[in-house]
Amino acid sequence: MENSEKAVSEIREFIISRGDDNLRLDIFLTEQTEYTRSYIQKLIKQDRILLDDKPVKKSGQPVCAGQTITVSFPPAATPDKVEPENMQLSVVYEDDDVILIDKPKGMVVHPAAGHPSHTLVNGLLYHCKGQLSAINGVIRPGIVHRIDRDTTGILIACKNDKAHHCLAEQFAEHSITRKYQAVVYHNFKEDDGTVDQALARDARDRKKMSVVPAEKGRRAVTHYHVLDHLNNRFNHIECRLETGRTHQIRVHMAYIHHPLLGDTVYGPKPDSAFSSLEGQVLHAGTLGFIHPTTHQYMEFTSELPPYFVDILNRLKKT
Repeated sequence: MENSEKAVSEIREFIISRGDDNLRLDIFLTEQTEYTRSYIQKLIKQDRILLDDKPVKKSGQPVCAGQTITVSFPPAATPDKVEPENMQLSVVYEDDDVILIDKPKGMVVHPAAGHPSHTLVNGLLYHCKGQLSAINGVIRPGIVHRIDRDTTGILIACKNDKAHHCLAEQFAEHSITRKYQAVVYHNFKEDDGTVDQALARDARDRKKMSVVPAEKGRRAVTHYHVLDHLNNRFNHIECRLETGRTHQIRVHMAYIHHPLLGDTVYGPKPDSAFSSLEGQVLHAGTLGFIHPTTHQYMEFTSELPPYFVDILNRLKKT
């Protein structure tokens, strides 16, 4: 049966960047999605995965920069509809092509297991009257990148497929400006540094990422700068992403023994002074990109949320 005749609930596209040259296709997709390598291989056997519009025959096929992978997920993979919801969204900027949202802590970006509604996508569908790019299917309309549920800050969505392709290429080529602020454990001896370590899904826990040898994962590069040593037990830092892998900052900081405060997945459980803290102290403060229509560089910033400022003030006094 041809791919076009198969029942499809969602179609997602992925653009290969230079940093992913020669990576196995199945490994690339397991890092990019929530699915296991065996499930991706099953989709390949069903002719549901195309590489530059041609069916993939081998799961170990290497990919090249500039190529596009298209995955047609079967109906059982995701719900078939997302309802618009009238939600309060903090709009940073909006035009006919893009919309930038200042996402609060605790908001999930798109529907997933355990979060069928009240997500950013539900709010965007209502706010934009359904005018969002369709490239990522009915579950992720307009979504070109994500930030974790408990990470605050700027996120961009696309209103049409042209804008989506333009922004996706910029993300794939790592030309997007992304700067985050975080509070991490332990004092740094040097105020500036770079973590260049490949990442892949954790073999024992698919919800986590791990540092792996270069040949087994995707290259990930995080540049960090100490903004304030605070009480020297915790430091306030800025991280600039050269790449944008899942959980990249959280995993890289934990790897160099500076886990994020509040990150119980990759770091310790916060002590009693921060027992009410929900999730990692991480804020996407700056996002810069080339506009898909004007071709002008645009950069936006988001102020630190009150909870983050409160933590900084408390740590400066101790």
